Formats: sequence, structure tokens, C-alpha cells
Amino acid sequence: MSNKKIVLEDTTQGCCGSCESTSEKSKFSIYLPALFSFLMLTIGLIIDNFLKTSFFRGWYRIGWYSLAYLPVGYPVLMLAIKNILKGSFFTEFFLMSIAAIGAFAIGEYPEGVAVMLFYAVGELFQESAVKSAKSNIKALLDVRPDIASVWRDGAYLQVHPEDVKVGELIQIKTGERIPLDGKLISGKAELNTSALTGESKPLIVKKGETVLSGSINLNGVIEAETTKIFNESSVARIIELVQNASSRKAKTELFIRKFAKVYTPFVVISATLLTFIPYFIIDNYVFSEWLYRALIFLVISCPCALVISVPLGYFGGLGAASKKGILFKGASYLDEITKINTLVMDKTGTVTKGVFKVQEIETNGTEKEEFLNYLVALEKKSTHPIARAIAEGISATQNFSTKEIKEISGMGLTGVVNNKKVLVGNAGLLDKYKVEFPASIHSIVDTVLLVAIDGLYAGFVTVADELKEDANKTILELKKFGINKIVMLSGDKDTITQKVAQDLGISEAKGELMPEDKLNEVEELKKQLGRKVAFVGDGINDAPVLAVSDVGIAMGGLGSDVAIETADIVIQTDQLSRILTGIRIGRSTRNVVWQNIGLAFGVKALVLILGTVGMATMWGAVFADVGVALLAILNAVRLQKMKWV
Repeated sequence: MSNKKIVLEDTTQGCCGSCESTSEKSKFSIYLPALFSFLMLTIGLIIDNFLKTSFFRGWYRIGWYSLAYLPVGYPVLMLAIKNILKGSFFTEFFLMSIAAIGAFAIGEYPEGVAVMLFYAVGELFQESAVKSAKSNIKALLDVRPDIASVWRDGAYLQVHPEDVKVGELIQIKTGERIPLDGKLISGKAELNTSALTGESKPLIVKKGETVLSGSINLNGVIEAETTKIFNESSVARIIELVQNASSRKAKTELFIRKFAKVYTPFVVISATLLTFIPYFIIDNYVFSEWLYRALIFLVISCPCALVISVPLGYFGGLGAASKKGILFKGASYLDEITKINTLVMDKTGTVTKGVFKVQEIETNGTEKEEFLNYLVALEKKSTHPIARAIAEGISATQNFSTKEIKEISGMGLTGVVNNKKVLVGNAGLLDKYKVEFPASIHSIVDTVLLVAIDGLYAGFVTVADELKEDANKTILELKKFGINKIVMLSGDKDTITQKVAQDLGISEAKGELMPEDKLNEVEELKKQLGRKVAFVGDGINDAPVLAVSDVGIAMGGLGSDVAIETADIVIQTDQLSRILTGIRIGRSTRNVVWQNIGLAFGVKALVLILGTVGMATMWGAVFADVGVALLAILNAVRLQKMKWV
């Protein structure tokens, strides 16, 4: 396994840029500068206000407060200088530095120290909040197994998961994590999948079913045949999705960052004008008095609360969602999911379990045993849920050779089996190859797979699926959430599609659609004024629609890799109800972000006005600035503490 260190991007860089991670410093060394400055400031204030000794004057007093200032002020001052040298002049570090230096220049030494001290305290609170927000996401990194027990040369050997190939046999003991995705070879397994799906209930997996990497084996020794290499496994995919999510900013977050770049120079210019303009319009102008007001203006104008809390809010939302098995591929989709009013969904594997069972087999002019051998030989080459059901539900007596396999999206499979051209798929596939079949096939309600051998109709197999347990409740709740239009689009038979839609209370449904037909339907919906369309699917044929919809949602457990890669949101649990959870988290994140924006602007505007007319002190400005930042941080952290259904 690679030893590369995986680092999550810090979406809160800005005010927190001066802070180092608590994992890189001891707690003592982190808090020591602030503690030293606090003690020095406290002692200085006691001497100033209560002892009033003649000793504590002049250079002694300046020296004392300078010592109190340096531990918290020097790092910020250095960052301001470094940014200026890089061409980034107007930063929050620059604002805080000139405010503190200005306070010293007019003899307000305690206030100059207080500016930097409380700024440093705010940084520590912020760093703690960022660490907490990241913890849900970083916890995913802990699910990466370090060792795989693989069967080689007559024994199980301990190797890195990256060294295991597809098709090898691995063993997982009780309490161990499954290192790679695979197919269960032993009888039955009880797995803890909470790290991947957020589902606390153990998952029972039967022989032949899929086991996902990162799951914990709860009972007995199990064996599995690997189906993917480590870098393509579920756990690796989840980690990559979550890591990349933090780099895709929401529009609100991008706006705040752009706003801060304009806002900061505006504040500096305004403070300069506030210092000197009164000279020309006021008779009893006192420079130190107006400079003091300008310094208050600078302190309270620091955009830290915004720069910190907005991305922190989105980061908290991403973490809360990932904890419930919902992977947003960017903060922007936390916003987008709150705007959807139209939901289009696939049927198989989305509202149904996608676990099919063979119901009926009928042959035409071919021995049943031979018919099944041809059928299974071709279907076991496909990953489609129906193909898997047939391959696992029917036992072939002979292992026919296959070649020239071709999957025709929305229709079925073609290939050369035992030197004969075989077609397995829906009526559209046989029509495409001009193979005649009985018209009575169209009246069968269940899903039908037609088989043709060397251009002649050979028979059919019917399979049946069932609704997911949470499907009915989810559809009802979605309507309460303001999603006023729900449409089902499926490549399955129209009779089946209409029946499933009726059972779910969906009034608009269409079946027997090709991928391009689904695409056209969604594009037509998007053209309607005010429509914000989300599409939910899981198959390869859903990928084009997932890409073109405003919000693409893929079922990540049974879903194809293509669908998962194309989607904007991945539901790792395959539970339809997690769409509701995703909307709830998105709405709560949006509310927290806008609450923080309103809080920051409201308090700052009030203190700015009071400071400009001389009714606020530097102390008030410091407490207001730090207080707003802390309240915004605490508000953002709430997202991680909320209970999500």
C-alpha cells in the first residue's frame, strides 16, 4: 500500500492561514503564546488601574506591553509582511497589524495587545472548529485497510492491498476490514458497513453477493474473490470523492471570497478618509481622536467571521452528509439540491431493489438444457442486475466459450457462444436484428429476456424485481418537500413501469426508453420555465442523463462505475430516502451560512456606526469582532451535532 499522505484541502484558508494543525504541535505550545500575552496584559491592566505606581510609566510601560504583544502579534505581523511581498497587500493580517500598531502609536497599549490577543484566541477556536468539521471526513481515511491476506502458493500471505489482483482469493478474520471489493465465496457474512454507508445495522451478505472494501467482518472467518483492484474499490472511490468535494466551492462561498478581496481595500481607504477628512470640516479636530476611531473601524471591519464561517458551514454539511453515506462531490451541490423542484428517476435499482429472481423459462425449438447453457454463458459476462440474477440463479451444465461480447445500452447483449451468434435482451434487440418472435410476448407483465440463436427465436426468461422498503414513504415526503413533479423513466417494459409508478403514486411514467430517449425527456423538462431537475439512476445507460440534469444522483452500492463517476451526488447506501436526508442537510447548511452572513454584517454595521460617531471603544470593537466570529463558528459546528434521519 502506498505511503503517500492524503491531505484534505483546507476550505477555510484565509483567517486561519496563520494557524498550524494541532496534530503538528502539542496543545501546550499552541496555547502558550496566548496564555503568556493574557497574563502580561492582565498584570499590566491591574497595575494601570489599581496600583498606579510611578515605576510603571514611560519606557517601562511600553516595554511591558510590547512583551505582551509579541507572542500573539509577531506571527500575524510577519504574515502581513509576507503577503505584501507577494503582492497581496490588503489582507486581514494587514488590517489587524495596522490596528494594533496604530493603538501603540497613540498610547493605547493595552488595546493594541488586546486586538492581537483576542484575534489569536479566535484563531484557536476556529482551528478547533475546523478540526471538528474535518473529523467526519478524515475518519474515512481510517477505513483503508493496510493488509490483505491473499491465497498464494498454498497458503495465505500478508500483502499490501495494492498488490492484490482481480480474481485472487482473500481471507478476512473476525474484526478485520475487507481490503478490496469482492464476491463472497464462503457461506454467509455479517458486516459492519457504517463507515461507508452510515448504516448502523449489520449487513447480512450471502454467498455470491458483493462485499465492499472498508466493511468490517463481524462474525467468523470469511473468504472472497476480488473483483476490483484496490484503487478502484469502494473505499478508495469514497475517499477520492470526499477529498475532491472540498475543492468545489459553492457560489455563496466563492462570492464571499471575491467580496473580501474588494471589501478589505475599501475598509482601509475608508479608515484613512475617516482619519483625515474631519480635519477639513471640523473646527476642534484632534488627530489622535480620529485615528482612534479609524482603528476601531479597521478592527470591526476585519472579514474573519465571513471568511471563516461560510466555508466552515459547507465543510460541516459535507461531513454530516458523508457520515450518512451521502457523498456530495462539491459544496456547490449542497446548494443545488435545495433548489430542485422536479425529480426524474430510473426504476430498476433506484426505486426497486435491483435484485431479480427468475420466474419462468420457456424454450422454442431448443432443448431447455442447451438453451440455458447459451443464456448463462452470455449473461455471466454482464454486470447488469438482471444478467447477474440469471447467471447466479440458473446452473449451466456446460461451460460454453464466448467471444465478441457486445453490450447494447438499453437493449441487451450480443456475442458468439459456442460458435453461434446469440442475442439476449428485450424485444427491441430482436427487432434491431430482425428476429421474429411471438406477439404474445408483449402481453407478459414481468421483465422478459428474449433469446435468439443464429438468427432464430429460441425462447424467453422472465424475471421479477420488488420495490425498496422506503420507496413509498420517500415519494410521499418528496412531495411535501416542494418537489411538485416526479417522473419515472425506464428502459424496462412500459407495462411494468406503469405498474410500479402506480404503486408509488407517481402520475407520470414512461417505459421502453432508450438512453437517448431519457436524455430528451430530461432536456425537455429543463426547458420549462423555473424547472430545476434532479435525476436519480444507477446504470451505465443513466450516465448521459445524470450528466445533463441540474443535479445527478447515483445509487452507489449497486450502481455502475460510470454512473457514479458522472453523478454529482452518490448515495452509498442505495436507500431512496437518503435523498430526503441530503435535501435536509443542504437546507440546514444553507440556513447556517446565511445566518452567519447576516450576523456578521449586522453586528459589524452597528459597531461601525457607533465607532464612527465616537460611541464605541477599541475594546468594544475587539469583543464584537471576536464575538461575531465565535458565534458564527459555533453556529457552523451545529451541523455536525444535528441528528439526521
